[in-house]
Amino acid sequence: MISSLFKSAAPLARGLAVAAAAAWVATLVACAASSTTELDKKFGDSVRAIREQQIIAAPALQRQDPVAGLDGVAAVHAQERYQDSFKEPAKTFDMLSSGGTGK
Repeated sequence: MISSLFKSAAPLARGLAVAAAAAWVATLVACAASSTTELDKKFGDSVRAIREQQIIAAPALQRQDPVAGLDGVAAVHAQERYQDSFKEPAKTFDMLSSGGTGK
């Protein structure tokens, strides 16, 4: 009797396996057949738009006149002072102290 149950269950299991395999193959075919041409047409548009929006004055690239402002020596000294400002931590004050010496 047990052997007859296994014999009758085997075709059912095979049928389920075939159905699962067919569903898997159909899913793969559907994925491969889907077209992304609409997405490909617009690929990179958002990055290009954001990059263009970050340019303040596009015609400034064509100008050849010198920049008005600091001369070279003053700019070098300003840059050095800026770099030196990071060598030590910023000076802060202690809010918990009363300002006295504790005597």
